[in-house]
Amino acid sequence: MSSFQDTVGRLRASFNSGKTRPVEYRMSQLQALQRFLDENKAAINEAMAQDLRKPEFEVIISETSFVTTEINVALNNLKTWTKDEHVEKNWATTLDSAFIRKDPFGVVLIIGAWNYPLQLLLNRLVGAIAAGNCAILKPSELSRSVEKLVSDLLPRYLDQECFAVVCGGPQEITQLLENKFDYIFFTGSAGVGKIVMAAATKHLTPLTLELGGKNPCFIDNGCNPTNTANRLAWVRFLNAGQTCVAPDYVLCTQEMRDQLVPALKATLERFYGKDPQQSPDFGRIVNERHFQRVQVLLGSGTIVLGGQCDAKDKYIAPTVLVDVKESDPVMQEEIFGPILPILTVEGVDEAIAFINRHERPLALYAFSPNNKVVEKVLERTSSGGFCGNDGLMHMTLPTLPFGGNGHSGMGMYHGKFSFDTFSHQRGVLLRSHGLEKLNTLRYPPYTKQHLSLVRSTTEVKRKGGCTLQ
Repeated sequence: MSSFQDTVGRLRASFNSGKTRPVEYRMSQLQALQRFLDENKAAINEAMAQDLRKPEFEVIISETSFVTTEINVALNNLKTWTKDEHVEKNWATTLDSAFIRKDPFGVVLIIGAWNYPLQLLLNRLVGAIAAGNCAILKPSELSRSVEKLVSDLLPRYLDQECFAVVCGGPQEITQLLENKFDYIFFTGSAGVGKIVMAAATKHLTPLTLELGGKNPCFIDNGCNPTNTANRLAWVRFLNAGQTCVAPDYVLCTQEMRDQLVPALKATLERFYGKDPQQSPDFGRIVNERHFQRVQVLLGSGTIVLGGQCDAKDKYIAPTVLVDVKESDPVMQEEIFGPILPILTVEGVDEAIAFINRHERPLALYAFSPNNKVVEKVLERTSSGGFCGNDGLMHMTLPTLPFGGNGHSGMGMYHGKFSFDTFSHQRGVLLRSHGLEKLNTLRYPPYTKQHLSLVRSTTEVKRKGGCTLQ
């Protein structure tokens, strides 16, 4: 416990010294973070392979490239983001200066996740650095090789007076959360998220929670089965299905299901061959506990594709289930594995009603050749993010906010949204020390005439409206 207190204290002293505030310092640390990625590519690939059997292609597109994009967006825009944002004034403040100052919070805590152990840690760090904070990083202990890589190598690149990496499991996280932080960013399950939020409440610490959830995917009649199967299978079975924005279940008519299942069979064979266990492009479950958890879910519905398991290899084949009921175990929790349940509905209205009966997901998908159907799903549902006729691709745009809604989390990040998340929007008004006569209207003794004048100089009038007397 004392070591965590010492670490937090050291970082707070550095923050209070003003070291992290200059834009040039922030940019130097972002550049150092990029050097960490560039100079350790082989070590990163090896660590990912050991933890998740993640192919190099997926490491690049879903881990390092994501972080590089965030770094470059921040470097390209940081001088603009950090400028004071001047605002409109009323008559009473015409001679004053009114603006929003983007202040760093201070010492922030970033708790990563095991499924994308580098990206889900460093992406948040980019926002924290860009906003001028000091940060403590807590990598997931489940992705042990990446945890060791980050703890051993990252401190060699970043300023150790302002940034630290701490390791450990639930006990260490509990001890860490006893310290006062100025902001917390947590990625993980809703259950642990509640614990983090309760700990933050003790210190009135603001936080962002990215919690995932069961992401629905509605597929309309008339969709091209092959195109839909390609896009659906890629995002569902990426990282062996261990992706927080993966479609967790499909809603479609019986007619569409009869077209989709053979299309998925052809797609999976084209992606991973006749035996996906031998494919270099298909990953593994992170550990034995999660393997057993996911394996149990195979008992729901009827397996029409996949279903093979190898406990020693932590391998579960890409699997498609049909005849799944809403009450089945596979529908009671986020799957976080290579299983795709298909439930049948009569059409879009029944699909929307089904979606709205459940907690708001992190992502929601709708496939249809009819734009009005996609718009209808978008208009009548709620989720963290939405993507029409594809999956996950909304995450690749740093110009879009990404985050949960309700049970799937709170807060948002990516690009400037990350900078804003880790910045306190400080309202500032600067006035002259003189010109005191202009202030006498608001001082006692009060009069109706003074009240009328004060209201006329401070109230905002409605535009384009009329008032009936």
